Amino acid sequence: MARILIGVSGGIAAYKAVELVRLAIKAGHAVRVVQTPASVGFVGRATFEGVTGAPVLVDEFEADPARGAFPGDPAPDHDPISHLELVRNCDAYVVAPASANTLAKLAAGQADNLLTSAALACTAPLVLAPAMNGAMWSNPATVGNVETLRERGARIVDPATGPLASKGEWGTGRLAEPAEILSAVEAVLAEPAPADGRGAIDARPVAALETAAGSALHGLRVLVTAGGTREPIDAVRYVGNRSSGRMGVALAAEASARGAEVTLIGANLAVDAPADVTLVEVTTAAELERAARDAFATADVLLMAAAVADFAPAETTDGKIKKGDRDELTVRLAPTTDVLAGLAAERRPGQTLVGFAAEHGAGALENARAKLERKQLDAVVLNDVSQPEIGFDTLDNEVTVVTAGGEQPVPRASKPVVASAILDSVESLRKTQSEVSP
Repeated sequence: MARILIGVSGGIAAYKAVELVRLAIKAGHAVRVVQTPASVGFVGRATFEGVTGAPVLVDEFEADPARGAFPGDPAPDHDPISHLELVRNCDAYVVAPASANTLAKLAAGQADNLLTSAALACTAPLVLAPAMNGAMWSNPATVGNVETLRERGARIVDPATGPLASKGEWGTGRLAEPAEILSAVEAVLAEPAPADGRGAIDARPVAALETAAGSALHGLRVLVTAGGTREPIDAVRYVGNRSSGRMGVALAAEASARGAEVTLIGANLAVDAPADVTLVEVTTAAELERAARDAFATADVLLMAAAVADFAPAETTDGKIKKGDRDELTVRLAPTTDVLAGLAAERRPGQTLVGFAAEHGAGALENARAKLERKQLDAVVLNDVSQPEIGFDTLDNEVTVVTAGGEQPVPRASKPVVASAILDSVESLRKTQSEVSP
């Protein structure tokens, strides 16, 4: 695993950096944190020290008790310059959140605090996750600074659209979800280092484009469904499930990163959709079916990750059912349409269909394989939700990709990492299909 240096700049989104640190450590990485003085007003250094088990540095002139070493590594026998030793040892440097002020300093090459000094001295990949007010993000100065940093090789994890810090304000500027940021970091770490020995940062944009162009998904239309449907009982109550949509959103983001044109059908998502995909929002199974049918005809790949209700109330009340109107309430459920089976029956040559099966305990693999055969799918992603801390509404997952050729286990990891492994399997399927096609 990698040594990741995380820089935290001043902004209300600094609290999310704590979750980023936690996820990175849970994934097996060694983490050190540096902060700007402004960020300490939002999250104190003691919080990060408690999570990492390592000293947190704020001032570039303060001594580092760990002497630039990351957790698990021995400290050197001399006292090095802190910011130089930290970046010399790190495999990636992540700034999250990256404020508008910090982006401006990095673009100008300023080094007036520990975070920016470390960035200027860093030859490892640089990942920046901006967060700010929507007007600040769209300001031409910020736009220009971000473009400059991209051109120099920084990987930008674009902010999401949604409610912002100021009450009632909506726009683009929310810090990306910590799991998405970690996925971007791990993707950068997985890329080959350039041969010129200058450090990976200078080659990242070219490498990223080459990776996307070399993907079997590049230029394809990928349809992803995500989230959980809600079937109304009355105007305020519904029958639903615990799906947050994190897995499907991670799949959509990864497919887009590989150069695909992605349509995401989101059913009551608990997380923000990636900014670079086409989002179709739905609520019920019937709405999801209509949206999926509309998009499926032109799709090359279907990733049916949504948890679609198997049953819905047979009757729905327009208003709210009052508790005092009755002693008990009986809700009669009727089966919904099997959306995936219906789409599979309409598939055209060259399409790849991947289903998802949330099973519980014994017989999970047998049930997934039966679903694969019954619905004539190319793959089924099996998720055993009986295991703690994975599956519905969690940050991690552990799955098995079931195909006609066998099973491919994907060990427990963050959902973006699992999404990458799933799409690796989809690419392998696409290549195999092209080889056997006349």
